[in-house]
Amino acid sequence: MNEVKSPKKPLMYYYTIVLILLLVFNFVAMPWISEHQIKEVDYNTFINMVDNGEVSTVEIQEQNNRILFQGNDGRKIYKTAMLPDNDLVSHLLDANVSTTGEEIEQTSALVSILAWVLPIILFVAIGQLMSRKMMEKMGGGNSMMFNMGKSNARVYVKSAEGIKFADVAGEDEAKENLSEIVDYLHDPGKYREIGASMPKGILLVGPPGTGKTMLAKAVAGEADVPFFSMSGSEFVEMFVGMGASKVRDLFKQAKEKAPCIVFIDEIDAIGKKRDGQLGGNDEREQTLNQLLAEMDGFDTSKGLLILAATNRPEVLDKALLRPGRFDRRIIVDKPDQKGRLETLKVHAKNVAMDETVDLDALALASAGLVGSDLANMINEAAINAVKHGRKYVNQSDLFEAFEIVAVGGKEKKDRTMSKRERRIVAYHEVGHAMVTALQKNTEPVQKITIVPRTMGALGYTLQTPEEEKFLQTKDELVAKITTYMAGRAAEELVFRSATSGAANDIECATNIARAMITQFGMSEHFGLMSLATVDNQYLDGRAALNCGDETAAQIDKEVMELLRHCYDEATRLLSEYREALDQIADYLYEHETITGKEFMKLFRELTGIQEEKPEETEEEKTTEETAGEAAEASDVEVPETAPEVTDGGADV
Repeated sequence: MNEVKSPKKPLMYYYTIVLILLLVFNFVAMPWISEHQIKEVDYNTFINMVDNGEVSTVEIQEQNNRILFQGNDGRKIYKTAMLPDNDLVSHLLDANVSTTGEEIEQTSALVSILAWVLPIILFVAIGQLMSRKMMEKMGGGNSMMFNMGKSNARVYVKSAEGIKFADVAGEDEAKENLSEIVDYLHDPGKYREIGASMPKGILLVGPPGTGKTMLAKAVAGEADVPFFSMSGSEFVEMFVGMGASKVRDLFKQAKEKAPCIVFIDEIDAIGKKRDGQLGGNDEREQTLNQLLAEMDGFDTSKGLLILAATNRPEVLDKALLRPGRFDRRIIVDKPDQKGRLETLKVHAKNVAMDETVDLDALALASAGLVGSDLANMINEAAINAVKHGRKYVNQSDLFEAFEIVAVGGKEKKDRTMSKRERRIVAYHEVGHAMVTALQKNTEPVQKITIVPRTMGALGYTLQTPEEEKFLQTKDELVAKITTYMAGRAAEELVFRSATSGAANDIECATNIARAMITQFGMSEHFGLMSLATVDNQYLDGRAALNCGDETAAQIDKEVMELLRHCYDEATRLLSEYREALDQIADYLYEHETITGKEFMKLFRELTGIQEEKPEETEEEKTTEETAGEAAEASDVEVPETAPEVTDGGADV
């Protein structure tokens, strides 16, 4: 977008220039034009023309020492120099030449008109130019000054930029709900026969980046109807009443183009709960009241549908959410493994990839990421392939992109750490990996590195899930806290001191411990009592305590006890296998980055701990006996291309 620059000179500057030009025109140009309109003749020719009756009027200009005279046709003007002639006047009278002293008009009618019209044209032109510049500076014809109270909704007529349901992957349930609306817009008759009516409004709720806006456009694209798109913040104005006016204008336009879809993104900007307190936001409340009135006032039979999206449904006014306004709420949540795979395929269809690419592994590793993250991942992988001079994206590009998106930035190769700091980081990260391998209910280690990242991490440990989980047991949560504590435990065990590097680990462990006690009912003291509620579940998901100060103090005490227990357990495990810890840390210090396979190979060689064979079920035993084959146990290899961030990569 080009920046609109303000005029470098004030308006008076330009008008001064115009005045100077006009003065030059009147005092220089006009006399010059007049002079060149007069034909000069000698005195004898003048006398002969008088004698022949070819002169009608004579003007004697003694001051200029010249005689001006006009021919009988009244159009041509002549001049001649004055000579001493005492009989000139009587000679003119005898020839019936007018010498009344009337000044002969020396300019033509055209010149006279220009002298009057040109200044007016110049002043009007300069005024129009300045007015246009002022409008551009204030935002053009759509600016608030020139378009007060008018809706500035973006209108997509027919197909909404070509977006269809096929372009939105990973949200099958949401698309199924919205497909009913599309079907109604296509054929409302079959619904009216049974007495059904279309919902007035549909609220799309979910975390940022899950595709709410794209789903709304896909509905318009599938229905092939006009699509009005406007953000909630665009209704907010500095003048009272402008927001309500915009709402009225938006619905007026929509009714004229019905059937159509009106989409209001981030509706929480104008739909927050009304508190009724003095000093509240009257402008926002007026806008909300007008929206409620408009939603009550239109007829759904004409095919007008209201779609809205928000990340904060808990802050919306109850009057907005009641049936008859937003009748249906559709959750657009983070996609599961199948949804992530479909999303990756959609974004990868136009990207050249080689045969090594395994999107299934990437979909498994990217648990918790949303559609925008996955799209960014594919794009970063393509950029990485081009950077390395390849024409195809391979699996390493994809997981390098995963680390950029999920871990936090690219490798910071120019950061120089001292040998002591690098060794501390090495022990910190190996501590995480060792405790992970020594516990049950943990996810396998994928990668360990002490190469810093641009987002501040000096090192990190990646783990890969063997399967996607939606529930976590108490044992799994305790094991995760113990893993987080292992970095600090390794530092104090080896160096007898603590660093600031465990800050992120401590924060994550504390959040898990607090959630176990206040939300999950895993406390021995409080039991199944709920002690916290989650606000903004689709944003930061932070919990707020709903208990007294004394109970809060008891909660803090229990959280501390749980963290201390997990820290002691991590210290015990690392102390028991101190020799393996030292050797693996030395190996990581030397190589900077090791894979999960390398780590597990070293771990098994140094500790002598082999992977447990999975227990066979009765069904499996029967099958094996029938086949006459002995079960052959093999190590479960962690694919190098399926990492998941389990250690946040603390700034060690």
